[in-house]
Amino acid sequence: MIRKLHSILGLSAVLLVLVLAISGAILSINPTIERSQATVMGTSAITVAELTGKLAKRYPKIEQLQRSPSGTLIVYYTDNNQAGADRIDPFTAETIGPYTVPAFKTWLKNLHRSYLLDNPGRIAVALGALVMLLISISGTLMLINSTGGWRHFFRPIQGSTLAQRLHSRIGRLALIALMLSALTGLYMSLETFEFIPDHQTAEPAFPQQVDGGEPAAIGSLTALKNIPVSELRELVYPYPQDAYDVYSIRTQQGMGFIDQSTGQLLAFRPYNSQQKIYEFIYMLHTGEGLWWLALLLGLSALTVPVMTWTGIQVWWRRRRAIPRIRNNSKAQSADSIILVGSENNSTWGFAINLHDALNSAGYQVHTAAMNKLADTYPKAQRLFILTATYGDGDAPASARQFLKRLQQVNDSEGIPYAVLGFGDRQFPKFCGYALQVTDALQQKGWPALLITEMIDRQSSQTFARWGEAIGQKIGTELTLDYSPPQPKTVTLQLTDRTDYGEQVQAPTSVLRFKMADQAQPKGWLQSLFNTSKLPHFEAGDLVGILPPGSPVPRYYSLASDSRNGVLEICVRKLPDGLCSNFLHNLKTGETIEAFIQENPQFRPASNKKPIILISAGAGIGPLIGFIRNNKSRHPMYLYWGGRKPESDFLYQQELQIYLDDNRLTGLNTAFSRIPENSGYVQDKLITDTEHIRALVQNNAQILVCGGRKMAVGVSTAMNEILAPIELDVASLKADGRYREDVY
Repeated sequence: MIRKLHSILGLSAVLLVLVLAISGAILSINPTIERSQATVMGTSAITVAELTGKLAKRYPKIEQLQRSPSGTLIVYYTDNNQAGADRIDPFTAETIGPYTVPAFKTWLKNLHRSYLLDNPGRIAVALGALVMLLISISGTLMLINSTGGWRHFFRPIQGSTLAQRLHSRIGRLALIALMLSALTGLYMSLETFEFIPDHQTAEPAFPQQVDGGEPAAIGSLTALKNIPVSELRELVYPYPQDAYDVYSIRTQQGMGFIDQSTGQLLAFRPYNSQQKIYEFIYMLHTGEGLWWLALLLGLSALTVPVMTWTGIQVWWRRRRAIPRIRNNSKAQSADSIILVGSENNSTWGFAINLHDALNSAGYQVHTAAMNKLADTYPKAQRLFILTATYGDGDAPASARQFLKRLQQVNDSEGIPYAVLGFGDRQFPKFCGYALQVTDALQQKGWPALLITEMIDRQSSQTFARWGEAIGQKIGTELTLDYSPPQPKTVTLQLTDRTDYGEQVQAPTSVLRFKMADQAQPKGWLQSLFNTSKLPHFEAGDLVGILPPGSPVPRYYSLASDSRNGVLEICVRKLPDGLCSNFLHNLKTGETIEAFIQENPQFRPASNKKPIILISAGAGIGPLIGFIRNNKSRHPMYLYWGGRKPESDFLYQQELQIYLDDNRLTGLNTAFSRIPENSGYVQDKLITDTEHIRALVQNNAQILVCGGRKMAVGVSTAMNEILAPIELDVASLKADGRYREDVY
C-alpha cells in the first residue's frame, strides 16, 4: 500500500515537483553569493547613527536604508529626480556598486512561487509541496521497512538493481532536507491562502506628540545611537520639508517611530510570536541569513531529478514484471483457482499457460499470488498451487504469507488441490517449499487431486505430462505447452585459466573471460571505435551460464568486478555436473553464452566495521573479489578450508599480496588432508573463538560462501562461539550481519 502510494504520488506530480526542485536549487545559490559580496560586521559596535551620519554627506537625498539577511546594506535615493540604489560598505559608507535585481532572478522566484500563473500557480505550488512531503514520508516508511526498522535505518542499503540502490541511498541522504523544504513551503502556502492567521505584526499607532521643531542631524539622534547596524532591517527617512513626519525603523526585535527633531523613540512594537515563527520558517525554507543551509537545501533539491529518473526506472521494471493475465475471473466467481509462488517471476509463465488452457476449455479461472489466498472461494472446485523454492527450502517472495493465511482459513472441507513444485535437483531441499505447502494442506484435511509433482530445472516435458494427468482428473483434455524464455546473453571468450586440485580429486579452476570482441587483437583504428565491453557487475553478483543442450542456466558467484576488465569465476568440477564439466573442458579461446544476475544481498557492508569472510573450496570466489576491492583497507579476515596446500590452495600467491598491502588483515586456513592441520574451516573457527567473538562484539559482518554442508557446519560453530555473549546466527541474520551465498 505504501509503495503504491509512493509511486502514484511521484508519477502524478512529477513535473510540479521537478520544477520546484530545480528552481529551488538555483535560487539556493543566491544567499551564498550575497554573503560573499556583503561586508560582514561580526561583533562590531558601529551604530545606525554613525553610519547614517556618514551617508548624509554622500547621499543628501536618501530615502531608505535597508539591510538584507545576508548583511548587504542597500541605500535608496534620488538624484536629479532619478531613483537609484547602491550597495554600501557599513564601515566606511563608501559605495560598493549599484544594486539591481536581475530580471532572471525575479522570473525564477515567480516560477518557484507560482509557476508564473499567479493564484492558480500558488495553489499548484502548495500541491507540489504537499506531494513532496507525502513522497518523503512514504519513502521513509519504505526504507524503515526494507532495512528492518529504525535501528538499522543507516545500515548499507541493498537493492536488486543499480537504479533501486541509487534511489534509496540518495533519497536517504536528502530525506531531512527535502522534508524540511516541503514542510516550510507548505506552511507558507497555507498562510498565503489564510488557512493560517496572517503573521504580520501591526504597526504601532502613529505618534500624536511629534515635536515638529528643526530636524536634527541624523548622526546625532539618540535612538539611532542605541541600535547597532547588525540589528537593523530597514530605516525609512521622513518626507523632506515635513517637520511632523518621522523616521520609521525596523530592527530584529520590532518596529517603531523616531522623532526627527528630538531623536527620541516615540513608539515601538515588538514582533508578535506569529511573525517570529513565520520568519524562522522563511529562513529555513530559503536559507536567507544561513548561506550554508541554503547550499545544503540546494544540493538536496538537485537529488530530486536523479530520484525521479531512478524512481521511474524502478517503477517501469516492476510494472514490466507484473504478470499479465487475460480473462482472470474474480475469486468469488471462479471454479478453478491457481496460486503462484515465485521469487523472480519465472513460475508465472507456467501458471499463465495453465490459466489459458483451462480458460480455453470453458473454466472460470482466477490466478493470483499465493500471498493473496482468500478466506473463501465459494464456487471453487479445484485449487492448483505452482510454487518455486527459495534458498534452503524457504518460501519465495510471492508466497511468504501463504502458510500463515492458510491457518486462518476456516474451510473445514477444503478444495481439492494439486501442488506443482519447481526447483533444481542439485540442491538438497529440492522443491522443499512445495512439500511444506503439501503438508500444510494435508493437515487442514483438504483432499488431494494429485500427488505433489516436482519439476526439475523448468522441464517443459514434465509440465506437459502433469497437464495430461490434471486433464484426466477433471475430465477435460488439457494440453500444456510452455518453454521458459531464454535470458538475453552475451558471448564471453575464455582468455585465461588456472587449474588446481587434481591430486586430491577435487579439480577446481579459476576461469577468466572477456567479451568475445574484446578478446580479439585489434588494430589502433578498431580499438578506437570498439564499444564492446563487459556488462556491469560487482564481486558477489552471479553469472548465469547456459551449457550446451540445456535451456536452464547454472549460476556461479563472480570473483571480479567489471571494472577489473575480466569476468572471473572459480568452479569445482562435479562428477555429474553438466555445466561444471562443460566449463572445465573449455580451452582458451573458446566461448560461452552468459548473462549477469545481480546479487546485492551478498555484499560487504560499506562501513568501517570488521568483515569476517568464511568459505571452503571454490566458495572463495566472491570473497577474493571483496578482498581485491578492499582498497580502503577496512579490517577483513578470511577463514578458508581446502584439502592440501600443495594442490588446491586457491589464490595462494594473490592472498599473500593482499596480506602484504593490508587489503587482507588476517588469513586462517584449514587443510583436511595434512596431519598437522587436519580439520575443516569450522574447526578453524572454533580454535579462534576469542578473536571471532571480539570481532562480532565490534559489530563485525560475516559473509559465508560455499557448499551447503560447509555452511551448516559453520553456522553450528558460530552459534557455539557466540552463545557466551548471548548472540546467535539467527539474530545476526536479522540484523543483516550474517549473509550466506550457498549452493
